[in-house]
Amino acid sequence: MTQPAPAISSFHPPRRILMGPGPSDVPQRILDAMARPTIGHLDPAFQDMMEQIKTLLRYAFQTENQLTFPVSGPGSVGMETCFVNLVEPGDKVIVCTNGVFGGRMLENVKRVGGVPVLVEDAWGRAVDANKVEAAFQANPDAKILAFVHAETSTGAQSDAAALAAIARKYGALTLMDCVTSLGGTPVLLDQWGIDAAYSGSQKCLSCTPGLSPVSFSEAAIAKVRARKTPVQSWFMDLNLVLGYWGGEGKRTYHHTAPINPLYGLHEALVILAEEGLDNAWARHRAMHEMLKTGLEGMGLAFVVAENERLPQLNSVALPAGLDDAAARARLLNEFDLEIGAGLGALSGKIWRIGLMGASARRENVETCLKALGAVLA
Repeated sequence: MTQPAPAISSFHPPRRILMGPGPSDVPQRILDAMARPTIGHLDPAFQDMMEQIKTLLRYAFQTENQLTFPVSGPGSVGMETCFVNLVEPGDKVIVCTNGVFGGRMLENVKRVGGVPVLVEDAWGRAVDANKVEAAFQANPDAKILAFVHAETSTGAQSDAAALAAIARKYGALTLMDCVTSLGGTPVLLDQWGIDAAYSGSQKCLSCTPGLSPVSFSEAAIAKVRARKTPVQSWFMDLNLVLGYWGGEGKRTYHHTAPINPLYGLHEALVILAEEGLDNAWARHRAMHEMLKTGLEGMGLAFVVAENERLPQLNSVALPAGLDDAAARARLLNEFDLEIGAGLGALSGKIWRIGLMGASARRENVETCLKALGAVLA
């Protein structure tokens, strides 16, 4: 029998300061929660915790939606869950793209057989509500508006309330990506009128990657139940998942839930509730202002205009002549600091500096500014 190499032993990761586009720093309290004894996914005690997670997520999303739960998978699985359930072949979907993740929405619409109507804005800009209005005027039969609230590839934040209001005017559902905004900047599903939303556990919630909180309105559920064709994914079919996550009492087996990661998400949501949403939003804003002052003092320019800027994801243009990869490698090797590179059209042109969840604290901002100062000097 082939044996593993004798040099391989237990993995002990280095300690890093995570200030990229995700994951963010995970507090020890959450890591400790994940190390608690594993119990069965149908254990009554675990089911009680599931109900608490749903309640805590409704608070985080600011919604009364009963169908609010974490999908077993990263934010990309939450995204697919929304699209495979809500879009049937032939459905016309207005898709807003202003970065990488709007492009992924477009890809999902195509793959489920929807008919995309593209609304394009420049990378680094918010979605233009006037363009969305024009798209609905030209396509009044569109059934869904899909957009990214907080575009992680650029740090641009769009006006979700204005976009959802346009969709309502034309009788369409609204599907929103809030992966980078949930817990860090206001996400108000009920107030804005968002019908479906998905997020991730590893950004402003400061849990480990691998879970995707989602929420669906009654109107969204009605569309799922009225489908004429089966949901193309067995695993993500809400009609089946509801048997496990749907309500208190007897649950039917659907899949073996990631038990210990759910302990971690529960603890992360408890921490968020203890701090309070208003305080969490204010902390992210304050740390952004502190970082902004320091970066501009070094002569670094933001990619996104201030009125469209996401506090927890800061994109700055690289100085001319700087070797992007070498600079970030030095930050990692000398300061144990991770920041993000640009994606797609912005690759090699920007840095993405994250201030998400537990990473959004004064000590991190001070360390980041000191390290950048050394590298830029």
